[in-house]
Amino acid sequence: MTSARTTLELPPLSLYIHVPWCVRKCPYCDFNSHEQKGPLPEDDYIDALLDDFRHDLPYVQKRSISSIFIGGGTPSLLSAQAYDRLLNGLQKMADFAADIEITLEANPGTAERNKFTDYRSAGINRLSLGIQSFNPQQLQQLGRIHDEHDAARAIEFAHKAGFSRLNLDIMYGLQDQALESAMSDLQQAVAAAPEHISWYQLTIEPNTVFFKHPPPLPPEDTLIDIQDSGLALLAGHGFERYEVSAFAQAGGQSRHNLNYWRFGDYLGIGAGAHGKITQRSRQRILRMHKRRQPGHYLQAAAAAKSQREAHGAGNLLNRYPYLADAGPIEAEELPLEFLLNALRLREGFSKTQFEQRTGLSFALLTDRVSVLQTQGLMEVSGDQLRTTDKGYQFLNSVLGYFV
Repeated sequence: MTSARTTLELPPLSLYIHVPWCVRKCPYCDFNSHEQKGPLPEDDYIDALLDDFRHDLPYVQKRSISSIFIGGGTPSLLSAQAYDRLLNGLQKMADFAADIEITLEANPGTAERNKFTDYRSAGINRLSLGIQSFNPQQLQQLGRIHDEHDAARAIEFAHKAGFSRLNLDIMYGLQDQALESAMSDLQQAVAAAPEHISWYQLTIEPNTVFFKHPPPLPPEDTLIDIQDSGLALLAGHGFERYEVSAFAQAGGQSRHNLNYWRFGDYLGIGAGAHGKITQRSRQRILRMHKRRQPGHYLQAAAAAKSQREAHGAGNLLNRYPYLADAGPIEAEELPLEFLLNALRLREGFSKTQFEQRTGLSFALLTDRVSVLQTQGLMEVSGDQLRTTDKGYQFLNSVLGYFV
């Protein structure tokens, strides 16, 4: 593709906060999570997160933060008091949107009634519970620290704490899983009355225990039956599929994830956090990765503190101590980067949105889109593009046209 340019506009801004510790590493997990040995350095980590954000303030570019997502790891290992200090500290440095969405991922194995109530009081207004399954055998095989009773209690605590905005993570395609077992998990999730369900297939990722020792997974025919039955069940209970693995009641979509998929901007703070930032003045988009190891991240915080004390805040030797690397996304990469996100959404995207978010002319995609239309994989209505039902079913094939 050539690199015909348009004007790159500033999109909405979100904030991702990574908490890298967990009680036990799950065998399927390829996230930046580390089993915590000994006391959690909670106060030092909150200090580091605030300082990390302070260093990233030039990238805010006068925008308000529209959403915050606290992921991990197991963020619910940290206390509500820690999040209260963190959120108050962030709000002193940057504007929060009046209707800001603040999501916390929580492990049912760490759920406590008062803790959830205190999270709500600290300003967290959306909870995402990593249930994965209600089947005790499957939970054990997945290496989860909770059982089906913990899952039910966590959901109860979330409702009683006032979390009307609740997501449940549910997996399918688990070890030797039959259709009936997968549907039982999904039916229990629906019965728990969340506004949002993330329902996704177990995938075997490199650098995981399951990659080295793969479990026996269901055959392809069973997976197809599970998916067809699950989609019908969710639709029948009012859950709209607005993204490949995301289902919501009316108005219950994750605003934070929508910003990712619409190719919005997001800052990432915390060990191993990623960010994607538009620099309008330089007409480029940056990728940013923070130091991955928690120990290295905290060492960077200690070094930054020493520099401030020795040289003053305005005369630092390292102005971005938490960065592992950063660099622009090249123009030839941008179309696929955009489409990998935007085509996950059932709504698709607009030609205007493509041009504003990438700084490239939509004319770069015209020929490929025409081919996909001819094959019945994509439809265009005025300014708006989306995959057809067939195209959504074979999304990887559609994306292959833009590689």
